[in-house]
Amino acid sequence: MSINQTIYIPLFAVSVLFFCYSCYQRLQLISLGTSENRTDRAGARFAKMLTYAFAQKRVVQRPFGLNHSLLFWAFLLLALANGEFLLEGLFPSVSLALLPTPLHYGLAYVFDAVSLLTLACVTIAFARRLFFAPDYLGNEYSSPRSGEALLILGMIASLMIAFFMLHGAQIALGEAAASRPISALFGKVFASLSVASLESVALASWWVHAVVLLVFMNVLPRSKHMHILTAIPNTYLCSLEQPNTQLREIFEKGQRFGVGAVEHFSWKDLLDSLTCTECGRCQDVCPAHITGKPLNPRRIVHDIKVNLMANGPTLKDGFSGELPMIAEEQGEGTSSEEALWSCTTCGACVNVCPVLIEQMPKIVKMRRHLVQERAEFPEELLTFFENAEQRSNPWGMAPADRGKWSSLLGERPFSVDKTEYLFFVGCAGAFDTRAKQVSVAVATIMDQAGITWGMFGKEEVCCGDSLRRLGNEYVFDKMAKANVEMFIEKGVSKIVTACPHCFSTLKNDYRQYGLELEVIHHTELIEKLIQDGKLKLPRNAELGKTIFHDSCYLGRHNDTYNAPRNVIKAATGNAPAEFGRSRENGFCCGAGGGRMWMEELTGERINRNRVSEALEQKPDTLCVSCPYCMTMMEDGLKDLGNEQVQVKDVAEVVAEALMPKQ
Repeated sequence: MSINQTIYIPLFAVSVLFFCYSCYQRLQLISLGTSENRTDRAGARFAKMLTYAFAQKRVVQRPFGLNHSLLFWAFLLLALANGEFLLEGLFPSVSLALLPTPLHYGLAYVFDAVSLLTLACVTIAFARRLFFAPDYLGNEYSSPRSGEALLILGMIASLMIAFFMLHGAQIALGEAAASRPISALFGKVFASLSVASLESVALASWWVHAVVLLVFMNVLPRSKHMHILTAIPNTYLCSLEQPNTQLREIFEKGQRFGVGAVEHFSWKDLLDSLTCTECGRCQDVCPAHITGKPLNPRRIVHDIKVNLMANGPTLKDGFSGELPMIAEEQGEGTSSEEALWSCTTCGACVNVCPVLIEQMPKIVKMRRHLVQERAEFPEELLTFFENAEQRSNPWGMAPADRGKWSSLLGERPFSVDKTEYLFFVGCAGAFDTRAKQVSVAVATIMDQAGITWGMFGKEEVCCGDSLRRLGNEYVFDKMAKANVEMFIEKGVSKIVTACPHCFSTLKNDYRQYGLELEVIHHTELIEKLIQDGKLKLPRNAELGKTIFHDSCYLGRHNDTYNAPRNVIKAATGNAPAEFGRSRENGFCCGAGGGRMWMEELTGERINRNRVSEALEQKPDTLCVSCPYCMTMMEDGLKDLGNEQVQVKDVAEVVAEALMPKQ
């Protein structure tokens, strides 16, 4: 077999140059984004890359993920074989055959076996897309049977078949040793052909393999399969922290707030958009999308990419892009305002992304632009913003009333010399009628265990969680500074709170303001008190069958899953039943991200979806660990006419176990 190098060399050169140009054309658009440090802590980043890119941790968490993981590793192994193939066309004397015979034969055997595995995986992927594709593989602009996806699979299959035919013909010609078991089978099929025919088969297979490989190489950077090139670096450059906080804004004259145009995103945000595989896992777990809202996390990232592609050339020339990033109506490349306000910031999308794309923080950045630059937000938020800024609570209640919930407990001022813990009651725990009962239960438990605690009473200021997630960073910034100043002034070192939103904000967001202290959720404190023997439960709380709902801000955002379950088991004598979607895969109640203060006017109510899931277990008591979840679960039960199921906070369950038998 003689390769016509006068044809191949120019074809190879043009293909490589076009590939490099395509990669440059796409990747240089990333430089349009704002600066962001993603190169610190190299060791931790390398570990993340190994875990998520190479070990494919999140990919294999779903059944079909194993198929994709095998394709990934096959791609890496066959990169060596394809590299040899392309170089051999340029320099016929360069070949792996130059290696020691045992090593060469070993590699030949591995390449053959991996090629067969790849062909099998591609066949399965074909069948899945054609006959039993899950809904999340499709979106508004492409179906699971999209031409691009099938083209990529078809090219990979063609490469494998051409590979077997080429080496099979070479084995039949006696030009290669039969150390390739699958190719040898092809060689047996070709054995009856003449030498001329075998040479023709080998030459045709070589050219098919060469052309398909060069075309495949140039399709990658101009399709969603760009992720093959960017996924590994994207995992290295990922956020090393959980998505439980947002970047702090600095309020200075001339400063821009939030993201209103694609070039306002950071370079890492733009890299995320090019890396998205559009696998649909994020939309499959998004509570807003599942319940019929216009938000689709995959669509958010897709629109950033489309907007970048459309506006990039104009932006490079120093002019503004014409395609808006945010508008009232959604179009490809543009996110709608309604979609952005639908997010509950539950973090489920970030938690499942195989290549560690950060969808939710991008939404908050765009909310900041709407609130702080345009003053455009849902009407019901106007009252919330005014109440929060003027009276430091969502309901607009008098600050002097913050401590009234504890009237039966007596005066409990915090004093650094006399009290170990500051009980940060929070707005819900101080003003919401139902949540006040939880505050009393927490206080009773601490008293029973001999814990010394105090509170700020009317001096307490809202932590600002909802303000920050809704994009009102300016008011949050004022609140955070006031709280940090007060904590330092009063010598606070330990805080306990019954609200996961306060817990996460004080623990994570306030670090940006230089505050480092111990923040404990009440379920963690109660668990420790029981384990240390400081809290004795004289009886089991008689609550029937219990089921526990995970708070997104306690669980997914702060990895606290076992404490509330252990406490419920200790207080009732039985472990709580589990939702079908629980722990890391838990489903939001619908109140996070400031949605507590907004109406759901589109699709199914998120809390009804969650309560319906709970009722499948036929519980007597639905246990929660968050005042927002408490409200949403009780409202959902009322909507569904199942008020006989009671909703109790974990602290209330323990308080009942502390009561003497009657």
